[in-house]
Order: sequence, then C-alpha cells, then structure tokens
Amino acid sequence: MSEPAVRIYHNNRCSKSRAACQLLAEKGVAVEIVDYLKTPPSADELRQLLAQLGMSAEQLVRRGETVFKTNYAGRTLSEDEWLAALVAHPILIERPIVVRDGRAVVGRPLEKVLELF
Repeated sequence: MSEPAVRIYHNNRCSKSRAACQLLAEKGVAVEIVDYLKTPPSADELRQLLAQLGMSAEQLVRRGETVFKTNYAGRTLSEDEWLAALVAHPILIERPIVVRDGRAVVGRPLEKVLELF
C-alpha cells in the first residue's frame, strides 16, 4: 500500500481545517491526517514544515488564542523560543497545514490548498 501523497495537520474543531479535508476528499486525494493537538510535531518537524512553508515560527503563531494573549503577546522571542512555544502549546500552530511533494501551505484562505496541485 502506498503512502498518502498529502499530509494535513488538522484540528477537527476548526472549520477551515475541516473544509480543507473536505476539499481534498472531493479531489480524491489520499490524505494522511495528523491531529496535531493529540500528536504535536516536534521542534525538528516544525523546522521542516517552516522551511516548506517559507515562514518563520512567529508567522505560524495564532495570535487570537488565549495562551498567546496570556504568555506571549507583546514579547520579542527568538526563532528557537517561538519553536519551543509552538511545541509546548500546539494550539498556537496556525491551521490547516497541507503538505505535498516537499511543499506546504497554510490553508487560509482555503484556495491556498489548491496551490499544491
């Protein structure tokens, strides 16, 4: 059995994440779904994702989350400190992240997912 061609870092409580899964299903794409709140990526996995996204760790942070407002708002952190924050609090990771053939996008807006096809 072949490995799915696409991986999505998914939060089922997020409408954008669910919509990305639905879009991929409608395209008939084999998808590996990673519930990143239950199975958070390591710092090394995040570094790889960030390279594929062409983003810094700080750019991947969800600023509307309570944990951000409580612990990180107004702070200047290094790349490694932001990575540590994302590992410690995976709810801060923007979603959905869709990965295909060594490239990745944050599926916001949803049409960004189509850039991988």
